[in-house]
Amino acid sequence: MIGAMSDLDKAYALNGPEDCARLYADWAASYDAGFAADMDYRLPAHVAAAFLAHGGGPGGPVLDVGAGTGLLAAALREQGLTAEIDGIDLSPDMLARAQEKRLYTRLVAADVTQPLALPRAYAGIVSSGTFTHGHVGPDALGHLEAVAAPGALFALSINAGVYRDKGFDIALSRRPSVTLIEVSIYGPRARAGTDGHADDRALIALWRHPG
Repeated sequence: MIGAMSDLDKAYALNGPEDCARLYADWAASYDAGFAADMDYRLPAHVAAAFLAHGGGPGGPVLDVGAGTGLLAAALREQGLTAEIDGIDLSPDMLARAQEKRLYTRLVAADVTQPLALPRAYAGIVSSGTFTHGHVGPDALGHLEAVAAPGALFALSINAGVYRDKGFDIALSRRPSVTLIEVSIYGPRARAGTDGHADDRALIALWRHPG
């Protein structure tokens, strides 16, 4: 059970990269066994399933944006992805946890709100939980498209509470043939808690980068 001012509440109230780095440095050690387990966190599995169902994977590599402790990469592997996965995240502490899982070819500490200096172009770009309250807005989409190969498949979760408020609807209207899939962020075990976010929803946005 998560307290009245949970780590999730703090995450939703973040204001800038420095706040983000401090919170995730403190949260990294307990993220999987605490937050993800306590809240029955299903969003990484939903993003992985949507990516693979829409033809993602063949021809890799795949970039995991806001990789955190590697929950999305783990879901992709569990669901059959064999392509190489690189990960980026603002928090070196979270990436250190991800490194322990041996799921990634490379991990890079990077701020997705700035231009990205990455070593290759990606055939798939995925993200779970990064485009949400207090985190990353739609301006980052251009930085991701700059490291995408022509025809790359995007599968990005966007918290339903910020989808219109932060202008994701407008930004995605400028992308070709976007598919939106609405999902529950948390599973039924979270609904037994008192966190207040158990019924939160997300939209998974999928589209092909024209190059």
